Amino acid sequence: MRLPQSWLPLNPVPPPPLPEGNFDMAAEDGTKHASQLQTSQLLEQLMLIARASALEEMASGFAHELNQPIGAIATFAQAAERMLTRPEPMTAAAVDVLKHISNEALNAGQGIRRIRKLFNDGTVARSVCALPDILTELMPVLELLASRAGVHLEVSVDEALPLVAVDRLRIQHVLYTLVQNSLEARRPAGQLSRVRIKATGDRYAVTLAVIDNGVGLTSEARTQLFRPFFTTKEHGTGLGLASSRAIVEAHEGSIGCDDAEGGGARFWFRLPATTE
Repeated sequence: MRLPQSWLPLNPVPPPPLPEGNFDMAAEDGTKHASQLQTSQLLEQLMLIARASALEEMASGFAHELNQPIGAIATFAQAAERMLTRPEPMTAAAVDVLKHISNEALNAGQGIRRIRKLFNDGTVARSVCALPDILTELMPVLELLASRAGVHLEVSVDEALPLVAVDRLRIQHVLYTLVQNSLEARRPAGQLSRVRIKATGDRYAVTLAVIDNGVGLTSEARTQLFRPFFTTKEHGTGLGLASSRAIVEAHEGSIGCDDAEGGGARFWFRLPATTE
C-alpha cells in the first residue's frame, strides 16, 4: 500500500553515515560472544556428564558395599527359618517374620541392581576423532579453571597422533576431572603452581597425562584413588576419579597415577587407536 502524498516528507533526510570501524567492532564482539557462549555450553555439558557419571559410580559403590551384607542377612534369615520349622517348639509368627526379613533383604539387592543398570547401560556413543581436537575444544574451560586457581597451565602435544574412537564429551569429562584434581593438589609453600597437560602416542594408542608439581601422593592413597568414595580432600566426594576410571575402561583403555619426575603426581589415561 502506498502512503498518501501528504504523509511523505518534502525533503527526505538520509540517515547519518556510520562511523568507520563499527562493522569490524560489531563482528569482533559477535565472535567473542559466540566463543564465550560455546565455552559456557561446553562447561554445562561437562557438568551434566560429571553428575551422571557420579551417580553411576555412587550406585556402583552402594552395590559393592551393600550386596555382601544383604546376602548374609538373607542367608542367616533362611537358615533361621529352617531351624524354626523343625519339630522342636516354635511359633508361626516368628517364622513369618523371618520370611519377611529374607524377602526384604533379597528385594533390597534387586533394587540396587536396578539402580546400577539404570545409570550404566554399558553403551558408549563413539565417533572417530583426534585427541588434540578434543583437547583444543576443552582448553577455554581448562584455562578458566587454571586462572581461578592461580595455576600456570602448560600444554604439550606430539605431532601425528593416531585417531581414536571415543565419546567426545565423556573423554573431555575425564580430562576435566584430572586437570581439576591437579589444580587442587597441595603444594609446598612459596612454590609456583604449575600443571602440564601432555599428549603422546604411537600407532597403537594415545596417552594423555596431567602432571602437577604438588607434594605428591602416598603409596596407600595411590592404591585407592580410583575406588568409589575414597578421597584425600576435605570436601571431596571420592567419585570423580572413580567415574573417570569407568569411562576410560568402557573405551577399552587404562588409567593410572604415578610419581612425577621432580615431585608431584602424574595422572594419565591411555586410549587405543582406532582401526577404522
